[in-house]
Amino acid sequence: MGIRLGILDQTPIYEGETPVDAFRHTIELVQRAEQLGFHRFWVSEHHDSGHVAGSSPEVLISHLLAHTERIRLGSGGVMLQHYSPYKVAENFNVLAALGPGRIDLGIGRAPGGLPRSTQALQQGIQEAASLKEKIRQVKQFIHNEPYADESHPLAGLSAAPASEIPAELYVLGASVDSAGMAAELGLPYVFSLFINSNIEVAQEALRVYREGFDRSNGREPYAVLAISLIVAESEEEAEELASEHMLVKIHLENGKVLTVGSVEQAEEFGRQSNEKYRIEVLEPSVTRGTKEKVGQALQKFQNDFAVNELIVTTATRDFAKRIRSFELLREALEEQGLAEFGIESQPAQAAIG
Repeated sequence: MGIRLGILDQTPIYEGETPVDAFRHTIELVQRAEQLGFHRFWVSEHHDSGHVAGSSPEVLISHLLAHTERIRLGSGGVMLQHYSPYKVAENFNVLAALGPGRIDLGIGRAPGGLPRSTQALQQGIQEAASLKEKIRQVKQFIHNEPYADESHPLAGLSAAPASEIPAELYVLGASVDSAGMAAELGLPYVFSLFINSNIEVAQEALRVYREGFDRSNGREPYAVLAISLIVAESEEEAEELASEHMLVKIHLENGKVLTVGSVEQAEEFGRQSNEKYRIEVLEPSVTRGTKEKVGQALQKFQNDFAVNELIVTTATRDFAKRIRSFELLREALEEQGLAEFGIESQPAQAAIG
């Protein structure tokens, strides 16, 4: 059984390079991904960071549209808690008009930055709706669905330009709660295993998602697993590349747990939050090895989770090693008989409803 494969790129700024170099790498990577036949390519949203350059996924997506021809492009994800659902819908309606049938809108729950950037992004917001309600509004605006209550203050409002093939919405998360929200909204769901590596939580989240999915609109669940992965020419090289990184979590006094990029960033987050905090440094959950070993691991992911798609993020300090990892990944899936490459073979919307 084949499985679709996508890429999540966080536009890292390598040591000694600039954000300009980072965006140049993203362009090169998406073009190579398209050549290799990957199904989709998503870019992330981070704020107030010297390590990653992508603070505005919708702007970056528009540029990537101009440098590719077929591959689906999207956000992994837009941090909707900071923004007006109406404006986000307008942005992605423009993208959908520029790249018909190629645009995804992944919506994330995390702040995407430190408390200071969250404060700046939400400046002037007084009564923020819940994330679930905001996603519901984005869905309504993107699909140009009228308000049932004609007395609603926004009744009759549309998010121009209307698109014949709207952006496909995805809920991103790493918890059972996020899975339940995606199910209630009847939307595709991405569980980020590279953020929460607890297999039991992932399996429970996907169970809750599938069992609780709202099929009233004729759609079926579409589950995606996002994983961290490195493929190398040898086991030794793969281990060396994986050892370059760590997983850093900050536990705040209010009970929130967030994943950040470094111990220094965790300390700064704690300082800006003005709360007591605890930092936890873990070995990252990275599937790594030769293409033979990784191919077997991906077969196990498919057997254990039965997802429709995998989205892969690969972090190395050498850009050439990242490119090579994705090349070897394609070979691994082909050799395992898992590959479902061929960008134009089955558009995402046809697959999910």
